[in-house]
Amino acid sequence: MSNVAIDLVIIGAGPAGMSAALEARSRGLSVVVLDEQASPGGQIYRQVLHADARSRAVLGEDYRVGAGLAAEFMQCGARYLPNAAIWQVTPQRAVHYLIDGRARVLQGRHLLIATGALERPMPIPGWTLPGVMTAGAGQILLKSAAMVPAGPVVLAGCGPLLYLLAVQYLRAGIVIDALVDTSHRRDLIKAWREIPGALRGWRDLLKGAGLLAELKRAGIRHFRGAAHLRIEGEDRARALSFDSGGRHHQVGAELILLHQGVVPHTQVSRSLRLEHDWSESQLCWVPRRNGFGETSAPGIFIAGDGGGIGGAQVARLEGRLAALAVAGCQEPARRVQKALRRARAARPLIDALYRPSTQSCVPADDVTVCRCEEVSAGDIRRHVDLGCLGPNQTKAFGRCGMGPCQGRQCGLTVTQIIAAHRRVPPAEVGDYRIRAPLKPITLAQLAGESHSLEQLS
Repeated sequence: MSNVAIDLVIIGAGPAGMSAALEARSRGLSVVVLDEQASPGGQIYRQVLHADARSRAVLGEDYRVGAGLAAEFMQCGARYLPNAAIWQVTPQRAVHYLIDGRARVLQGRHLLIATGALERPMPIPGWTLPGVMTAGAGQILLKSAAMVPAGPVVLAGCGPLLYLLAVQYLRAGIVIDALVDTSHRRDLIKAWREIPGALRGWRDLLKGAGLLAELKRAGIRHFRGAAHLRIEGEDRARALSFDSGGRHHQVGAELILLHQGVVPHTQVSRSLRLEHDWSESQLCWVPRRNGFGETSAPGIFIAGDGGGIGGAQVARLEGRLAALAVAGCQEPARRVQKALRRARAARPLIDALYRPSTQSCVPADDVTVCRCEEVSAGDIRRHVDLGCLGPNQTKAFGRCGMGPCQGRQCGLTVTQIIAAHRRVPPAEVGDYRIRAPLKPITLAQLAGESHSLEQLS
């Protein structure tokens, strides 16, 4: 087996991964980028190289910017491996992956994890019914296949992505029956301390205000401060009921898209046992990093939303910064750090405005939490009463988190339910312990695993 290693192995070809590859290649480093998707872009720039003019017009200027980045990335000289499913990463920076049905392994001198974000689960009564999806799933269909709803849609929850998707649907000619917003105008008053600092990120604030203004001009019904959301229906979604403005409302709908923000995708970082902290501002686990994006494991970096939600511009800068750190370029790195402080300026205000409500994170007993194994919030509370102290023990008590998603969809909710029931901080409860394989692999594939260096030479 060859001892030759790649200077920088990057997992993920979103804005962080592509920017890191560009910077590293400009510094003369050898780079390999592995990505699960068939083309570069990540979620925010999904299918950007293949989108036609109409799709780019619908998806907006921020999406069109990604086309230039993706085109430049494809020409930078980094080895790009699409359709690669990562099933194991070791602390020694060996990346095991499946591609074309075969198992391969790459050895890196340095590793950058740029896996982006996951949509935060929003478990409310009826959320498992047919006709209920996440806003992120709706946007994936729009970007990857130009698929749009056949009839009217209701969007519920809060956060920038919810408003962005609503505007994109409007541009595509989709009828939006209602925007049911769990945020409230009084949230701005609560977040007043963050406003002065956020003004440094005024461009981001203007974008958000522009989205809301476009929805208002279109006459979309916008319910604010919505609470007690429930999907009505027996065999499928028929309506969304909720309280808003001191009244009870019910909006008929056969397609309801839910969204309550996004959180870092930490499956790889947690499988490596890297140090993580509970973020009270984003209500999720965030990998611990130094000022250059390096984690508690030397030589392993995280950039982009996988290290803390910041958006595309922050992701691009963090990717560059990690590559500069790997290349040992200190002066350019300091300039990028300065730009990062400006790009992150609006984030504390955004986090405060769209912090998920307790109702959205800690559901009632009858609400399903683990969809894979059909475990309810009440089941988890009963497990706690029997002595269950954390998410890992829920597996033994009732198989929660042991389904195909391996806790990706239920993990945060389980942590917060247990913390609330035990009356302790989420940091004390902890999260699921992630183990390989991160993705399914057969014994035959495992037995045939080989190093990829000969294919990359």
